[in-house]
Amino acid sequence: MTKKNYQFYISMFCIFSLCFTGYSQANSADANLTVDSKLISKIWDKADHNSFPDLIRFNNEFYCALREASDHVSSKNDGKVRILKSSNGKKWESVALFKSDTMDIREARLSITPSGKIMVTLAAGVYKNGKFDFLNPMVSFSDITGANFSPLTKAIVDSSISYPVEWIWRVTWLNGVGYGITYQVKEEGWEAYLLKTKDGISYQNVSKLELNGNPSEATIRFDQNDKMFILVRRDAGDKMGFLVKSDPPYNDLEYNKLNIRLGGPNFLFLNDTTLVIGTRRYAPKKATTVISDMDLNGKILNTITLPSGGDTSYPGMVIFEKKLWVVYYSSHEKKTNIYLAEIPLADLPQ
Repeated sequence: MTKKNYQFYISMFCIFSLCFTGYSQANSADANLTVDSKLISKIWDKADHNSFPDLIRFNNEFYCALREASDHVSSKNDGKVRILKSSNGKKWESVALFKSDTMDIREARLSITPSGKIMVTLAAGVYKNGKFDFLNPMVSFSDITGANFSPLTKAIVDSSISYPVEWIWRVTWLNGVGYGITYQVKEEGWEAYLLKTKDGISYQNVSKLELNGNPSEATIRFDQNDKMFILVRRDAGDKMGFLVKSDPPYNDLEYNKLNIRLGGPNFLFLNDTTLVIGTRRYAPKKATTVISDMDLNGKILNTITLPSGGDTSYPGMVIFEKKLWVVYYSSHEKKTNIYLAEIPLADLPQ
């Protein structure tokens, strides 16, 4: 890899990691609601920069993954991923910490494997003299109790498409198979591929996402008929997100362009006809984290704004006990911290 390419990779990485300012988005149906502050709590602030959380329920407890570092992106290679758990969302305890003396450990996404274990999907990269060297997808698995986690293992991406700078951002399981999108940072334009796995370690190529505009972070969910829905961020061109859909075996993809830009996109099915999505909202003066309801064709219906600002977003979401539980990070209180919102489903705009 040439010196020129090294510089390109770090500059492009900073683009997709730091683009949280100065972009307006249209949303004519925006309800412009704000969550009651009593429903918001700060759950973690131990590091200088606490960010990129995710959330699941496992063994009747909440599990939250988050990144601790000196900054959003740091040449110090000091990024770590911590796993917290809580029985009630009020009191949290640390159960795992992934760190390296030489690599920056980047944000984790959580899923539950068919064998009943938590799978942690994250990325590890190396900076040398301020230049990004490589970025690899990594995985760890808990035991069946959720108390112990295995050392990080490099995920093996199909050799026909694997690339030194790539990231499997989130894995979602269906009928014993895990599906995820790997995006690859290439000088000629980023590429994204739909992958599948049975063990969470080895991944086969299913199909390429035919999207320009540097597709990147993506979340996959399935409806009751196993139809696949993919929410995809784009970081170039007009930067508008996409909702991609496909029936099994998921090699004939339908593309629905959104009228919003996405950052750290996540979503769940609220019911048979409505999705609830979480993302960064780009605005001219202030970025925020928002929760929106969306129809199955990608039309935003209404939006709730969470208390947030500056470096913010990456919501992890769980529906539990008639509430939408959302973890996200924000720097609206100067320091970048992790917050938890508890939103009654009855309060969601539908």
